[in-house]
Amino acid sequence: MTAATQTIELKKGAGSQPMRPGYFSRLKAWDWIFAALVLGGLTYNYFLFQPYLDRYEIFVLLLTAPSWIALAWFWRPISYLSVVVAVLSLTAIGLYQVDGVGVYARAEEVFLLKFFLASQTAVLHMSLLLLASTVFYWVGLLAKKNGVGFEEVGAKIAWVAVTMGLVAFCVRWYETYLHNTGLGYIPVSNLYEVFIMFGWMTTLYILYYEDRYQTRKIGAFAMLVVSASVAFLLWYMVTREAHEIQPLIPALQSWWMKLHVPANFVSYGTWTIAAMLAFAYLLKQSTFKLSWLKLTPVWLLAVLFLLEPFLFGVYTVAPGETNYAAAVGMSNFWAVYLGVAILIIGFIVMARDRFASKLPALDVLDDIMYKCIAIGLLFFTIATILGALWAAEAWGAYWSWDPKETWSLISWFTYAAWLHMRLVNGLRGTVAAYWAIAGFFITNFTFWGVNIFLSGLHSYGAL
Repeated sequence: MTAATQTIELKKGAGSQPMRPGYFSRLKAWDWIFAALVLGGLTYNYFLFQPYLDRYEIFVLLLTAPSWIALAWFWRPISYLSVVVAVLSLTAIGLYQVDGVGVYARAEEVFLLKFFLASQTAVLHMSLLLLASTVFYWVGLLAKKNGVGFEEVGAKIAWVAVTMGLVAFCVRWYETYLHNTGLGYIPVSNLYEVFIMFGWMTTLYILYYEDRYQTRKIGAFAMLVVSASVAFLLWYMVTREAHEIQPLIPALQSWWMKLHVPANFVSYGTWTIAAMLAFAYLLKQSTFKLSWLKLTPVWLLAVLFLLEPFLFGVYTVAPGETNYAAAVGMSNFWAVYLGVAILIIGFIVMARDRFASKLPALDVLDDIMYKCIAIGLLFFTIATILGALWAAEAWGAYWSWDPKETWSLISWFTYAAWLHMRLVNGLRGTVAAYWAIAGFFITNFTFWGVNIFLSGLHSYGAL
């Protein structure tokens, strides 16, 4: 035995595990190549846009590069995804050029733009792929044999959907530049744009947790809400022509939007996953038998289904009309939307014996739920602070008790209390799951309900 070998053995110690390699020694050549690409892109963009950047934007640009590299080193698929999205997005931007000038009309003239890479086309591809991914996940979960194969296909489709969603996001950002004399704006200014981001961002979180816990059994539940958001996105696009790029209102003409809105949607995505896994937890935990008592949730869903036009009707009166008896109730879309949601939930509850045993262990579901809520609370706190700074700049006050601000505070306390009870009193199990689901509904009202039922400074996306 050589002296070097003896030294290594002494460091390991008798009966101890081999020493883990250092952080940088675990990196591969591709990790360093990716880091070089990011730094090169940062340098190029800095010199290209430097005359238009203020000190805050320079700080954000400088912070982005190491953060992006660290994230890709932490989870290598991010680097592959980034390169593919960059290539496709830059290809699309190049196809818009005529003699070095971008021309938006080429979106309908160039084959690759019209059918693949223009933002609107990419959104449609993303939407179809997300729906297909959800179907494959559920076929795999319900299948008696070869279910894993279907779930793997669902995951691969989800990766393609994320890619197309990010391409849509990046290309639309460039398209806003073609519609304005400035540098364009990050596409998170209305419901249509933020739902694009919600789709790819939440799916990416799902894929990460599946990879982290080596399971494809959480996608079926988590992707349900993503598919529901896709249905709304398509309806909103068709009925409101929301895909048309509009000038920003003055309050949104701020670089704070680049930070505040994405940080919020990190929270919405992770809290959505937590709620759906809490639902899965409750289904796996309970012993379901076909008895009147156990069927109570099913009967409640059936009653809700029959009463939905009366309970959830949104009644409106035409301008100038005083005859409230002639008010129009819930639109056909929302009636079908809610009805299908109730039927799907009822089916899942009824069929739980078929797939409950296939779900990850209760402690795995609980652990993912905990991590999602903790990450969501962190980013929601950051988003709230950034929002206060933005409000001070736009309206002259950090906090004005606007309905959105009030309900955001309620959402924050809901999850802060959950996390406090978890860390201090060891909150787990049924109570934690119900609490996570309740938090999901509170957050949904913060995002949807305020826009629909209340008015205020934040009502940018009213239906």
